[in-house]
Amino acid sequence: MTDEVSTQAQQPQVPDDRKLWDVVLGIYGYPALLLAHKLGVFPLLEDGELSLPVICERLNIKARPAEAILAAATALGFLSVKEGHYSLTAVAEHYLLKKNPSYFGFMWDLMIENDQVHSFKSLEKAIRTDAPQVYGGTGIYRPEEVQAELARRFTCSMYSMSIKSAFHWPEMLDLSAHRIMLDIGGSSGAHSIGAVSKWSNLQAIVFDFPMVCEVANQFIAQHGMQDRIRTCEGDMWRDELPTADLHFYSTVYNDWPPEKCSFLTAKSFNALPPGGRIIIHGILYNEDKSGPFAAAAFSMLMMGWTEGKSYSSTELSAMLSDAGFCDIEVRPAFGYYSVVTGLKP
Repeated sequence: MTDEVSTQAQQPQVPDDRKLWDVVLGIYGYPALLLAHKLGVFPLLEDGELSLPVICERLNIKARPAEAILAAATALGFLSVKEGHYSLTAVAEHYLLKKNPSYFGFMWDLMIENDQVHSFKSLEKAIRTDAPQVYGGTGIYRPEEVQAELARRFTCSMYSMSIKSAFHWPEMLDLSAHRIMLDIGGSSGAHSIGAVSKWSNLQAIVFDFPMVCEVANQFIAQHGMQDRIRTCEGDMWRDELPTADLHFYSTVYNDWPPEKCSFLTAKSFNALPPGGRIIIHGILYNEDKSGPFAAAAFSMLMMGWTEGKSYSSTELSAMLSDAGFCDIEVRPAFGYYSVVTGLKP
């Protein structure tokens, strides 16, 4: 009996299977939030808590599917439930009501409208071919072929995912020595809006394709920044960069392979004056690329949408150093984001 107990004690503990279930359940659980968004659950609760029967009546869906969606939203922290009544959490109120400046819904809309891109079949094809699958495999950077409405929706989604972090990273750096920020591939202009709001010495230029600049001008006007931010139509690969002493890239490097990122880094170095600064803003891997999961998942997102991937701070710092930048720093920013920055001697 003693030997049997001793043998059992020596056996290694078998891990449970929750991580495997997380993969399966995540396939169904996370889309419940997109469905809740599309059905209008969050604005429905804007004025206060509601019971399940009332929610069913207002959304015109039955109790079983409503309960499934509401339970998922509650489990993930977007709703709370008390005595059978559902209400918005602070996260949902802050990010999922269109009236709020930090509204994230445009980004979720983009995911819903392009759901085929994150299907298993599409991601498998992206992995096997090493090519983006969005918009029929043409990718997102075909300005001559992109219709105005498509550009508008995409740029709105970029604003949606950027505007909150845009007001955070400028708090992390001393930009008092700089006068003109060039927001390269600046899309909606969200980061220009955040930077000039913090630093009164700064003006900004949003440099992007013509149809994107049209939408950016609307967001700039919405924030009353027309006197400090302007747009400049151009192609960062082909055109000369407008004069500036601060170059900013947000979620641009992750769209491209290393050789193209190095090209942009060198182009910025050559265009900046001595003392000029480059800032790269993105979701970064840790040094051995064992995580975090957000960076790994972002690389999968890029597989479907672009030629790029997530990078580590070491990789980006090396690009800056190779181009000639010095005083390179890495700092955590808002949420999953970090900034990598350097100065031109």
